[in-house]
Amino acid sequence: MIKIKKYAAIDIGSNAMRLLISNVIEEENKPTQFNKSHLIRVPIRLGQDAFTVGEISEESAERMVKAMKAFKLLMDVYKVEKYAACATSAMREAYNGNDLVEEIAKKAGINIDIIEGKTEAAIIANSDLASFIKNDGHYLYVDVGGGSTEFTLFSNGKQIVSKSFKNGTVRLLNNMVTESVWHEIEKWIKTHTADLSNVEIIGSGGNINKIFKMSGKTNDKPLTQTYLVQRFKYLNSLSYDERIYTLGLNTDRADVIIPAIKIYVNAMKWSNAKHIYVPKIGLSDGIVKAMYYQNTKIKINEIL
Repeated sequence: MIKIKKYAAIDIGSNAMRLLISNVIEEENKPTQFNKSHLIRVPIRLGQDAFTVGEISEESAERMVKAMKAFKLLMDVYKVEKYAACATSAMREAYNGNDLVEEIAKKAGINIDIIEGKTEAAIIANSDLASFIKNDGHYLYVDVGGGSTEFTLFSNGKQIVSKSFKNGTVRLLNNMVTESVWHEIEKWIKTHTADLSNVEIIGSGGNINKIFKMSGKTNDKPLTQTYLVQRFKYLNSLSYDERIYTLGLNTDRADVIIPAIKIYVNAMKWSNAKHIYVPKIGLSDGIVKAMYYQNTKIKINEIL
């Protein structure tokens, strides 16, 4: 007989925030299944405030409170038993981030955990990433966010090294990434992949997911560096309005997608990777598994 639990993950990023509701299915003598039930995305660009003026604006804070109230209601409706809410670089860097956490706890009843880059990478490693990593291969996992990019190197089935850099799409849009940061990333990738052959990239994040969807490829097929460069040139040739009207991109995707491709292309170039695989994984997926296995330091909240 199966047992079904409902868990929820709230991912508060620099470009958007997401609520993932998952069915955790347990059956005796069988591996636990994690099935996505609902995913809701709200485009609130906290990084625009945090990275430029150092604080979350009053308008963004009000929208965030409303979003968290809505997430709380949805969790109640779907009878979620446990949830974890994790905020990343924008909330880390905003000087009023902790004040906003307290305000949301009071007004919306949601307890938010502001996590570090290393914890973020560890949570993502909890996702289905392992199923894409072969024991005899070398993989550079690249997760591009609005405020930071997490790089994790896997070799022969084991995680070797991981690092978070302050280079994300919202920062790039605001010209807040210096050449020294790019050089630091290049040096890190080249140093750790120098002795490895046939490195392959695994990409995650909303932008690479969109690029992959636009390619029309099936989930087990990778994209090439050449394809990404062509997409970069094509998207760059279109105006912001054209990307929305012609390609049907969301308003909060149409601008950040170009700097995102730049990060992935550079990662491929510096690691000499010919292919990038795009599995449907992300922070929210990892949060659900981190709650279930309790193998990462995040705050787990029970809904009574």
